[in-house]
Amino acid sequence: METLIAHPKNEEQATALKAVMKALKIDFETEDGPYNPEFVKDILQAREDVKNGKGVKIAVEDLWK
Repeated sequence: METLIAHPKNEEQATALKAVMKALKIDFETEDGPYNPEFVKDILQAREDVKNGKGVKIAVEDLWK
């Protein structure tokens, strides 16, 4: 058989797809994305802040002092 990969755009679509597959007794597995999008946004913002002179930058050599 072939494998189908769906990309639901929100939780509502994901829930509906799972319900249909369960109703049709289709085996499926779920897989989370590698990173939480909110976490990625925070990291990118922090990098931008450091570039703009905000925050504290510590040299690697000073980490264990």
